[in-house]
Amino acid sequence: MAEIALAQGDAQRIALLTSDATLEPSVQEFLASRFHTTLVGSVAQLNSLLEEAPLKAILVDLDIDAESPEIGLELVGALRRADPDLTLIGLTRSRSKALHRKAKVGLDELFVLPADFRTVQQALAEALEKRELRAEQRWLREQAASRNSFYDLIGGCEAMRLVYDAITRVAKSSTTVMIRGESGTGKELVARAIVANSPRSDKPFVSVNCAALPETLIESELFGHEKGAFTGAHEARPGQIELAHGGTLFLDEIGTLGLALQSKLLRVLEQHMVQRIGGKVPKKIDFRLITATNEDLEAAVQGGRFREDLYYRINVVPIFLPPLREREGDLALLIDHFLHFYCRANDLPPKTLEPDALEILEDYSWPGNIRELENVIQRLVLMVPGQVITASHLPQQIVYTSTTKQEALLIPEGGISFDDEMARIEVAYLRAALRRTGGKKVAAATLLRMDRQRMKYLCRKYGLQGQ
Repeated sequence: MAEIALAQGDAQRIALLTSDATLEPSVQEFLASRFHTTLVGSVAQLNSLLEEAPLKAILVDLDIDAESPEIGLELVGALRRADPDLTLIGLTRSRSKALHRKAKVGLDELFVLPADFRTVQQALAEALEKRELRAEQRWLREQAASRNSFYDLIGGCEAMRLVYDAITRVAKSSTTVMIRGESGTGKELVARAIVANSPRSDKPFVSVNCAALPETLIESELFGHEKGAFTGAHEARPGQIELAHGGTLFLDEIGTLGLALQSKLLRVLEQHMVQRIGGKVPKKIDFRLITATNEDLEAAVQGGRFREDLYYRINVVPIFLPPLREREGDLALLIDHFLHFYCRANDLPPKTLEPDALEILEDYSWPGNIRELENVIQRLVLMVPGQVITASHLPQQIVYTSTTKQEALLIPEGGISFDDEMARIEVAYLRAALRRTGGKKVAAATLLRMDRQRMKYLCRKYGLQGQ
C-alpha cells in the first residue's frame, strides 16, 4: 500500500487497485496531483484501507487476477452493494465486449488500457460531481420527507398536521382513543404512531380486525378459551385481550361487532378483567384500548346496532383521519415515497412520474384512499419497463375518470369543428326524445322543453322522421 501523493487542500480521497507498476507515473501525474491518492496492490490491502478511512472513489484494475478475470467483476459488485454512493472506475486490457457489458453494470466509467489518464482524470471528476449531486438530492428529499412525515405517516397538509398534533397529545397517557376515517386511510398506522410515542412502546401491540373474523370465531379470538370449552378446543389458548397485557389492544372496525359481543367487551373495559370461554376465574388485564372504524357509529347507536354505553366508553378521544382526496398537496409526497420504496424493495433503478401522469392522478378521487394509491404505484414500478412513468401507463379506470383526460377527449390536439359537434349532440337528443315518445314530435318537443315549430324545423334539418 502506498500513498503516492497528497493533493493540497481538501482533496478527495481515492484509491487505485492494481498490480501493474507501469501505471504509477500516469497516476502520479494526473490523479495524485488532484486527488488524495493511495495505490494498493491487492484486495486485502484495499479492505484494510477502507477500514482506516472512507473513500470517495476507487479505480479498479479488473485484471488484478489474470487467472480469474471474474474476481475483478465480483469486487466491483461487492463495492457497489456496500456503498451505492461510491464512485467506481474500471480499468481493463481486455477487448471482450461481454466483459465490458458485465463490468458497466456496477461502474461509473470503464477504460481500456492503455488509456489517456487526462481523460480518466476528467471522467473521475465528473463522476464524483454527479455522485455528490445525487447524494445531496437524496439528503434534500429525506429532509423534506422528515418535515412531512410522522413515524410511518406521510403528509404535510394542515389536516394531517392536526392528526400529528393529536397523536402527540394523547400518546403519553393511557386514554382510550377512537380513530375515525374511511377504509384505506391508514388508521392502523395512526394507532402504531400513538404506541411508538407512548410509555408502552416496548410492550405488546395486539391488532385485531373485527371485520375479518366470522362471528363464530371472534369471541374465542378476543377472550380465549380453556381446553374442552367447545368442539375443537383441544388445548387452552389465551385471547387477544389477554395477550395485550401490559401493552395496547387495537380493535379495527369495531363497529362490526355484534351486540352480544359488545356487551362482553363493555364488561371487560369496565372491570379490566377477562374470563376465557369455559373458564371459571377471570384474569386481571392491564391494557390500553385504541379502536378504529369507518362506520357512522352515531347512526348505528340511533339504529340500535351499537350499544350507546359502549360508544361513550370508547369515544373518549376521537382522531379524524382525512380521506386522500381532502389532503391537498400530499398526493405527490405519497407517490414519491411509494416509488422509492418499491424500487428499492425490488432492486430496480429509481423511477419518476411525468407531470401529465401526476396531474391525472391528482384529478382522481381515490375512493380506496392510500391503500389504493400504494397498490397502483407498486404495480407501475413492477410493470413499467423504463424509468419514466407516463400517462399511457396509468390504469384505464383512473385515466377515464380524470378531468384532464376528459378535456383531452373533448378537445384533441388537432382541434374540432364546434358546429359539427353541436349538431351531433342535437341529433342525439332529438332521436332520444322521439324514441321515448314513440315518434310523436309534439310530445318530444315538450320533453325537450322547446316549442313545436322549432321541433319540426330541427327534424326537417336533420332528416328525422316522426309524426
